[in-house]
Amino acid sequence: MRRCPSPISATEAASHAVRALLCAAACLLAGSAVAQSVAMTGSMGSKALLVIDGGAPRALAAGESAQGVKVVKVTSTDAVVEIAGKRQTVMLGAAPVSLGGAGGGANGSQILLTAGQGGHFYANGSINGRNVNFLVDTGATTIALGQAEAERIGLAYLHGRRIPVGTANGTTVGYLVKLNSVRINDVEIYNVDAIVQPAPMPYVLLGNSFLGRFQMKRENDLLTLDKRF
Repeated sequence: MRRCPSPISATEAASHAVRALLCAAACLLAGSAVAQSVAMTGSMGSKALLVIDGGAPRALAAGESAQGVKVVKVTSTDAVVEIAGKRQTVMLGAAPVSLGGAGGGANGSQILLTAGQGGHFYANGSINGRNVNFLVDTGATTIALGQAEAERIGLAYLHGRRIPVGTANGTTVGYLVKLNSVRINDVEIYNVDAIVQPAPMPYVLLGNSFLGRFQMKRENDLLTLDKRF
C-alpha cells in the first residue's frame, strides 16, 4: 500500500518561504557586490596588474572589468579605474584605493604605505571630499598643493592668509588655508593647515600638519602611520 506524503503545516510552509527569501536575498547581494579596495602592483604592456580586495593580481586592459572594477586607462605608472560609477586613479606601488574615496566609514586609526618608485611613499586620498594624489614629504611644514590643483578641488584659497613662499625662481606669494578634512583610506583628519602656491605640482605634498598627528614607523619599504589624535 503506497503511503501519501504527510501534509506540510502552515508553520512549516511559512518557514520554507522565509528561508527561500533569505537565500534569494543573499544571492542577490553576492551578485551585486563590488570591490572594496584596488591597488596597482605592476603593468604588462597595455594591461595593469590590479590587486582587488587583497586577492591575486589580475591583468586587465582598458575596457575590461573584474569584481565591479572597470579599467578606463592604463599607463606604466598608474591606472584609471571606475568603481560604482566613480573614477579614481590608482598609482603604481601606492596604498590601495578605498571604494568611494571620501564615502563610507572614516573611523580608522592606521595607514600603511608601501614605497614606490625612487623609494617615495605615495597615497591616494581626498581633501574636503575631493580625490587627490599625495606624496609623503616629512620635510614639508604643512600640506602643500599647486594653485591649479586647489582650483580643481574647489578650494577657496584666495580667502586664505597671504604668505611669502620660496621657489627656485625666488620668492612668490602663497596662501595659508585650513582644510576641512584630509583622508587616506578609512583614516580622516580635520582642520589641517595647507599652503597653496602658484607653481604647478604633480602631487599634493603630505607634510607635517598631517603627519604630525601620527606616530610614524618605517621598516624597509613599509611606512606605518598610527593616529595619535
